[in-house]
Amino acid sequence: MKSRLNCMNEERYRELRCILQERREEIAGEVQNKIRTVRTEATHSGGRRLTDVSENSELDIQDDIEFALIQMKAETLARIAAALVRLEEGSYGYCYECGDEIANERLRVLPFAARCRSCEEVRETERTRQRVLAARSKAVSLCGAISG
Repeated sequence: MKSRLNCMNEERYRELRCILQERREEIAGEVQNKIRTVRTEATHSGGRRLTDVSENSELDIQDDIEFALIQMKAETLARIAAALVRLEEGSYGYCYECGDEIANERLRVLPFAARCRSCEEVRETERTRQRVLAARSKAVSLCGAISG
């Protein structure tokens, strides 16, 4: 029996590998630039005039946003690295859930996709349902604590 890597068209393999590598380089560059900017701003902020509480609050919020963006991009880099490993193993481009081939269009837009669109929609629906149930559970326990 042929492995999936052997079944994968060599042209498709090269194209997908190129997409993953280009996205990795793009995001890695963005992360490096963002870190450089944050460091530069941090060294320059030492010489700034004293700011009032509201300005400090705005700066803290901006710093939190910058950190969150860096963290999201780092997570994306990890997903791309995992996708490259799957590509080499021959499992890239196939859904974790159903095993069907993930559409090329989906992989071009989201090259680290691990699920086909249908399975991802089911997963997202289930995650949303779990969040709603958790929120309801917290609300019920809060009401019980207030009335008790």
